[in-house]
Amino acid sequence: METPLLPRESGQFIAERSRDVFVEEEGVQKVAEMLYTLRHSDCLTASGWKMANPLAPAPTSDQALNWVFVVDTMNFSFWPENESQQCEVTYKGTMYTGYMTLCAAITRAMEEGIPITDPKYFSQMSVEELGQVLRSDNETPMPMLQERHKVLTEGGRVLLEHGGSFRTFISQAGNDARKMVELIVEKIPSYRDEAVYEGKRISLYKRAQILVADFWGVMEARGEGDIINMDWLTMFADYRVPQALVYLGALRYSDTLMQMLKNGEPLCSGDRREVEIRGCSIWSVELIKDRLCKLLQERDRETCNITSAIIDFYLWPYAKQHHKEMAHIPIHHTRCIYY
Repeated sequence: METPLLPRESGQFIAERSRDVFVEEEGVQKVAEMLYTLRHSDCLTASGWKMANPLAPAPTSDQALNWVFVVDTMNFSFWPENESQQCEVTYKGTMYTGYMTLCAAITRAMEEGIPITDPKYFSQMSVEELGQVLRSDNETPMPMLQERHKVLTEGGRVLLEHGGSFRTFISQAGNDARKMVELIVEKIPSYRDEAVYEGKRISLYKRAQILVADFWGVMEARGEGDIINMDWLTMFADYRVPQALVYLGALRYSDTLMQMLKNGEPLCSGDRREVEIRGCSIWSVELIKDRLCKLLQERDRETCNITSAIIDFYLWPYAKQHHKEMAHIPIHHTRCIYY
């Protein structure tokens, strides 16, 4: 089987052939200008990791790294079938929905004395045990319990084969972000986020890349963040960031696709339009980053240290914070384990 194009090359390949999703030059420039105004802000640095992950254990412990592995391995498919019926998890008096329900549930389990961050435990836990950890406060359960159980136990077994912790596993890749992604994708099947587009094998690797970015965030937070090649990572193609990119004008959907999404029609994983939404998101963020770096060079004579991953770390919470203004732009619905 042919080796898939890497995520950045996949994004470019898709954007150049896309029929229903388009990267808009004017919007790319606008987002770059917006980020330029934030160039000295903490929200465009790694120091925002703890802020973005308030429920994680203290970054000083290796348990924080295992927490990241557990959360990122199950980090997919939180959208509700019905907006009024969201899975909810309350932790320390705060009610969480979406991705944060997973973070809250894992942290709650730790407080309850469940060794959920220990690969010896989670590699062989039962579906029922995981269901108890991920229990919702209401009638709406977290989606895809069986799939979450399958990928978590599989991931745990891989860690046990490689020293018994996420840190020992990932250390095989040295301090190189690209090698880390390649190692994760090679050893853990559930991270192989690939598809065929216009006859070509492509890769998007959303969860593998975000796992490396989160590892980097923890290491930066503890002053050990000398990871090279972070610029190799792309944005993490999900369903929330594309919505922000459309809202900001960096992406445009065809009328047909927009209508279909507004009708709530689901897209299968690997469907041409789903791949176009994700691939064009990757490529638009690459162009935004290039434009931003050019602005920094031309106006400030500064070298750009802002990566695509950092731009994603900004856009995802931006989409959450502005969800009311973005309500007229539908997210695409694809029920799968990749995002």
